[in-house]
Amino acid sequence: MNILSFFGAPALMLARTVRASARDGLSWHECLRQLHELGGRSAWLVTSGMAFFGAVMVTIADSQARKMTGNLPVVGPPYFELMVREFGPVMSALLTAARGGASHGAELSTMSVNEQVEALEMSAGDPHADLVAPRVVAGLLGVPLLCVLGTMAATLSAVATASWVFGVDGTAFMDARYVDGWDVVAGLVKAAGCGLYIPLAAAVAGLSARGGAEAVGEATTRGVVAACLGCLLIDFVVALGFQALRV
Repeated sequence: MNILSFFGAPALMLARTVRASARDGLSWHECLRQLHELGGRSAWLVTSGMAFFGAVMVTIADSQARKMTGNLPVVGPPYFELMVREFGPVMSALLTAARGGASHGAELSTMSVNEQVEALEMSAGDPHADLVAPRVVAGLLGVPLLCVLGTMAATLSAVATASWVFGVDGTAFMDARYVDGWDVVAGLVKAAGCGLYIPLAAAVAGLSARGGAEAVGEATTRGVVAACLGCLLIDFVVALGFQALRV
């Protein structure tokens, strides 16, 4: 897989989806159902995963602080900035990609190998408008919300770990002196970019599946891998863009 096909295939899928949705309209009932499938069913995974991540980060920070300053609370403000701008959005998106990418990929590939997609096309339906568009809308809405939820879980976990395990003032990890509006914007841009890419990557893998059960498994794996790598690449590109703007 080269970089052109990695981003080119989802970009082409997005163009076809936008064109089909403009022509056929969008089912908001299906969008809400997909939002529940992606956001609602991923909330527990993102919350618990980010809580563990926040606790691990504070444990590592304590180890580093003991070597350098001996004062754990001093790393609280930069920790909070990194969580808002970097780790919160990216790690939450990766957890969502692992579950949502697998769910979308498995469902769409199963429909493809069972010829349900062909049946939809024969009945004058369009899989881009009926199957892909609601998932894209759900990703654009659901992933940013999950990133906010994950960031809050990691921050509260850091506060609890610092206070109960290391016996220091945990509220230092909610100190927003280094956080400004651009940090929030950068985090939301990353979350929205991942929310757009995850369903598109899964749709590319799922709708191209041909064969039997083995093809479903391969398509699901491709969808998850592409969604996770896409999130990391989007994080890198957005970080470079904001670095170039020096904000």
